[in-house]
Amino acid sequence: MSASTATVLAIEGELTIYRAAEWRKTLIAALAGLADGASLELNLAEVSELDSAGVQLLMAARKTAQASQRELRLVGHSPAVLEVFETLDLAAHFGDPLLMPAARH
Repeated sequence: MSASTATVLAIEGELTIYRAAEWRKTLIAALAGLADGASLELNLAEVSELDSAGVQLLMAARKTAQASQRELRLVGHSPAVLEVFETLDLAAHFGDPLLMPAARH
């Protein structure tokens, strides 16, 4: 399925333990609303903070999507997301292209 036909969900603010339950409900509902073989794009451009609870939530969402024959793609990685993914070496796990910002001189 092409990116233009994907359902897009933008996550804004913290993706931390303080909001994990809230985002879990939103992600489950979004995935449940997709047809078989459809995809959900999570736009992470406005994520201001990501902790281990947020990482676990993204991993669980990916697993849930795969189990239900749906695709979950992460796009628009914010600097906070990039930092955590780089620190934990998660880029390969999620398999989404990461666009690293240009080095500042």
